[in-house]
Amino acid sequence: MIRKIENLIIPEKYDYVRGKKPKVECILCEYTKGSNKVSRLEIKRGKYMIIGANLYPYNPGHILIFPIKHINDVRELDSDEWAELINFQNDSLEVLERLYSPSGFNIGFNIGTASGASIVHLHLHIVPRYKSETGFMDIISGTRTYVEDPIKTMERLKKAFSEL
Repeated sequence: MIRKIENLIIPEKYDYVRGKKPKVECILCEYTKGSNKVSRLEIKRGKYMIIGANLYPYNPGHILIFPIKHINDVRELDSDEWAELINFQNDSLEVLERLYSPSGFNIGFNIGTASGASIVHLHLHIVPRYKSETGFMDIISGTRTYVEDPIKTMERLKKAFSEL
């Protein structure tokens, strides 16, 4: 028998996936400007890129790396921007391994709405993955529980990045 897994989610995420989003042209552009119109869980800012904790994570430690300038496609990044993005990615993997001890990672871009992109501003997801992600809540009730508040994730990661 195949069961559909339901997720226990933050109530605001339910509104978000149903289209209730901040009334801004681009969430990540507002984020980069320091706007109070959007939630910001900034961990580290470079010359070209920002690392932030995902407000609606798939797993504890789920982060986003995104350019400060508004672009939609990886082909718009120049070599300096790519270099900083790769350095931020590698630093992120080091920090996430140290803090969360995952079994692996999903790393990738969603480009275009057909790919699942809900924000039209390029961003790289890094999602820690664990051998035993399925727990008793998943099995018994067909739900998924998130074990860390994204604000706590941001605080832990910010401290760890400052120690690199």
